[in-house]
Amino acid sequence: MILDYAQLVKWRREFHRFPEEGWTEFWTTTRIADYLESMGFEILLGSQIIHRDFVRGRNNILVEKALVRAIEYGANQKWLDKMEQYTGCVALLDTGRPGKTMALRFDIDCVNVDESKSPDHLPNKEGFASLNEGLMHACGHDSHITIGLGVALWISQNKDKLNGKIKIVFQPAEEGVRGAAAIAASGIVDDADYFLSSHIGFCADSGTVVSNPRNFLSTSKIDIRYQGKPAHAGAAPHLGRNALLAAAHAVTQLHGIARHGDGMSRINVGVLQAGEGRNVIPSFARLQLEVRGENKAINEYMTQQVMQIAKGIAIGFDVAYETEITGEAVDMVNDLELVKLVEEIALQQPQIHEVKDDYPFNASEDATVLGRRVQEHGGKAIYFILGADRTAGHHQAEFDFDEKQLLTGVNIYVGMMQRLLSH
Repeated sequence: MILDYAQLVKWRREFHRFPEEGWTEFWTTTRIADYLESMGFEILLGSQIIHRDFVRGRNNILVEKALVRAIEYGANQKWLDKMEQYTGCVALLDTGRPGKTMALRFDIDCVNVDESKSPDHLPNKEGFASLNEGLMHACGHDSHITIGLGVALWISQNKDKLNGKIKIVFQPAEEGVRGAAAIAASGIVDDADYFLSSHIGFCADSGTVVSNPRNFLSTSKIDIRYQGKPAHAGAAPHLGRNALLAAAHAVTQLHGIARHGDGMSRINVGVLQAGEGRNVIPSFARLQLEVRGENKAINEYMTQQVMQIAKGIAIGFDVAYETEITGEAVDMVNDLELVKLVEEIALQQPQIHEVKDDYPFNASEDATVLGRRVQEHGGKAIYFILGADRTAGHHQAEFDFDEKQLLTGVNIYVGMMQRLLSH
């Protein structure tokens, strides 16, 4: 394989400098597309891979600002014109020989964290710290982009040895589980026989691979907005309609939802914003909350209860309301054939000394939306964890990871492709 560690590091550090949050990854997408085109891939963008009806949590104001910034940073206008203001891309390669179809997924967004200014922080030492204030690749998605490009380069150099089709999904807006639903609904992975995805670090250190994380939680992220009527709080409070009171009552009732008897369920209201001033009957309020469930059915139960309460409160307080699902993920069980294959290939890597075949994930990841979509169409899916030492926890300002694991990740994906798609 004509791919060295130095190239992976170069890619990773380039993307680390230009972090972009979910649905605003315009520079990131165009740069990925530039590299993929040079490798000979067909590039799919915009409505080719995004079903707009399933886009979650996309902020038009942030999108417009990010477009301006991306152009300032030199984003390729050719790709921007084709994106229809929706980020992410899919690289497609058809070998021209009959065989299986494989989909790989790598997420590309950053988190809303201001990167550490400490001189001991490696990105500061080596000059590749974030250029965008308040944004940072503090979850390792810059490594995921890099691994995806490394795999793409190997494919381009070895396509004559492969059969079938390969689709590499560079997915926007994983944070807040906002991006996968729109890509899944586009149907782009419906023909996939195999679906592979992973995360670096998380619960595993360098030299370790978690081949079969379990307990992926279904989740829905929901916004509730109440609109009342302002009035003078002293002279004419009876003329107002109090949106703040409506929201406050909603919070207590939401947390009082009866938990499901068939499995674990969760709810948390994380944000309540309301009101204009101390002497004004509050005319607006906004809640940001999430529900989770051990499986899709339990999560749907929790979501339905939230919607009923939101409506009932609006009626009781005579205020208008609207709800919006801003993110979603589902539960997924890895297919054992792929679990065993990941274990076998991981242990062939000299730097891997341990494979854990069972780990309670107990969180949500929207790769599951794509994985479940593939499984429901008859394919097989896996999500595994590539261990990497970290300088701080994910989503922290001091976060960095062991870059040597970039090559480990590429080699595991390449090994999977050699076994599943080779002549």
